[in-house]
Amino acid sequence: MSKTRHRYDDEFKKNVVKLSYASNKTVKEIAGDLGISVSLLYRWRKKYTPEGEKTQFATMEEENCFR
Repeated sequence: MSKTRHRYDDEFKKNVVKLSYASNKTVKEIAGDLGISVSLLYRWRKKYTPEGEKTQFATMEEENCFR
């Protein structure tokens, strides 16, 4: 049995992060509702703020990739 790898656009990621901060549900519940892993949601939370802006971590990560 093979798993299909999904690609999510930045807008979807930002909205999920906003939802995870605004909701009374746990991260585990939100991830389960959306069919994504908890670790994936936490990675997105490292990349985006509760307002959907890129974090300093994400900016530094991008700068290192393009050197």
